[in-house]
Amino acid sequence: MMRQIFPATLLVALLAGCQSGPVQEASAADHSPDAAGGQEAETAREPAASERSEPEATPADFNAWLASFRREARSEGISETTLARALDGVRYRPRVIELDRSQPEFVRPIWQYLDSAVSSTRIQQGRAKHVEHRDTARRMEERYGVPAEIIVAIWGIESNYGGNFGDFSTLEALATLAFEGRRSAFARGELMAALRIIEAGDIPPERMVGSWAGAMGHTQFIPSSFEAYAVDGDGDGRRDIWGSIPDVMASTANYLARAGWQAGQPWGVEVRLPDDFDYSQTELSTRRASGEWAAQGVHSAADGSLPEFAEASVIAPAGADGPAFLVGPNFRAILRYNNATSYALAVGTLANEIAGRNGIRSSWPRDEQPLTRNQVREMQQALNARGFDVGTPDGVLGPNTRSGLRSYQRSIGVTPDGFATVSLLQRLQR
Repeated sequence: MMRQIFPATLLVALLAGCQSGPVQEASAADHSPDAAGGQEAETAREPAASERSEPEATPADFNAWLASFRREARSEGISETTLARALDGVRYRPRVIELDRSQPEFVRPIWQYLDSAVSSTRIQQGRAKHVEHRDTARRMEERYGVPAEIIVAIWGIESNYGGNFGDFSTLEALATLAFEGRRSAFARGELMAALRIIEAGDIPPERMVGSWAGAMGHTQFIPSSFEAYAVDGDGDGRRDIWGSIPDVMASTANYLARAGWQAGQPWGVEVRLPDDFDYSQTELSTRRASGEWAAQGVHSAADGSLPEFAEASVIAPAGADGPAFLVGPNFRAILRYNNATSYALAVGTLANEIAGRNGIRSSWPRDEQPLTRNQVREMQQALNARGFDVGTPDGVLGPNTRSGLRSYQRSIGVTPDGFATVSLLQRLQR
């Protein structure tokens, strides 16, 4: 498949509707960053009354849908042998729909997400895996230009180094979502891709397992991404991201290389910002050469010098009281894998730790309370009411909301960093 690069874990953003990273059942992974503000889902709400009142699907309904899908798959060239092996006995999974409908209401701040994603245990395990698979990782680094520690870090964050990549049948999960999910057409296409993978002989149906949303294997590829980017790294003629670490590492490195990874460049660096820094620039959409940032007084937190980026962004995920980073094209390549700032920071920070480099030096504003989605919506309503137009209140801390919040902060004489806090909300509501 040659198509737009489609993150292996982006399926969940489309199906779960609340983030751009992998949202898996709690037992499958612990890295569900919220795309709006680099935060992580903490507590899922109960389904709304309208959702609970919908008539439940019956086995007969599902089986009729599956029969129709089989006819379509047959018309697209999937053999009867593969259809029988893959779809005979496939069940409707109500738990998949429950997870698909659940929307997180409470979110954890980015520092709590990073505490988990880049824990001391994960760092130690990552260093051990780096040593254990050093030769393989080095071969992939030479072939694709992606550093070994980045490959290992993604492996660690996606599945805890293979310890937990989910136990849902990918075929059952996707069939259920295609039958009743909110993105049924997308899930139907992924189910067809899964059948093509089985038809090609890469994996038998019973070993095709992963998250409730259809992300598979050690580094959580969805089927269409598997088709496009999975690589046979061990030379056995199959692409096995479930059981072959060479295949896992080659596929992950190939994905990042195709996403625009630039060999020899770091993902970014922690920086110090001057007191008079204009925080309206702290958006990934704002890109300047490193020299331009240096001219504004931005310097490395470690040694003062900045990496030579032609197009770099400054980000401050927790505002003026938290760490800031200068990030380049390789950070953006990681975002193509999972489009959440917190995820990309976790990968970069874990990779640094695995390689024996410094982690994040500056402290996070841990006393700040995170906003719930309802509170974000209230903040948006209050900003609109005061004339700081942020658009339709939707509970998502996107660029428009941050821009409006900065304008409000500027009007009350505080640092306009766009970082939403409970105290700011309370002040807005007075």
